[in-house]
Amino acid sequence: MKNSYAKSNVKDAGYYMDWKIFSTAPYASGTHGGRHVSNYGNAVAEEAYALYEEGGKMPVGSVLAKDSFAVQTDGRAVVGPLFMMEKMAAGFNEASGNWKYTLILPNGQTVGTTNGQGSGAVKFCYECHMAAEDTDSLFFLPEEVRVN
Repeated sequence: MKNSYAKSNVKDAGYYMDWKIFSTAPYASGTHGGRHVSNYGNAVAEEAYALYEEGGKMPVGSVLAKDSFAVQTDGRAVVGPLFMMEKMAAGFNEASGNWKYTLILPNGQTVGTTNGQGSGAVKFCYECHMAAEDTDSLFFLPEEVRVN
């Protein structure tokens, strides 16, 4: 997975698996196309994200990543997109809660990045996440797969 995403021009896509993982196992995410996902956070995000709903605002520079895969009807697993969020400074994009969303396909193609190329293609990401304004636009993984 990591090698596939690393083909993109997104620097964090090549080494997100070296970050802290917050899920004990992949879990099905209906909001990510029903794919199975795992959650990762960079060093800036680790402390606040580990508090989950009690974490408050994430610090600027926090980067969260969700890799994904789907299981086909014949039982084969196929790599899905990499979903990334980076907390930016105030004024970056008020509509997104100052989060930069990036979506990378398994072939390394970047579909879009907030305020960058293909920005319109990731607008749906922040439109969904803004429903969680009380938790800084974050939805958290199920408790049964959380790393404590």
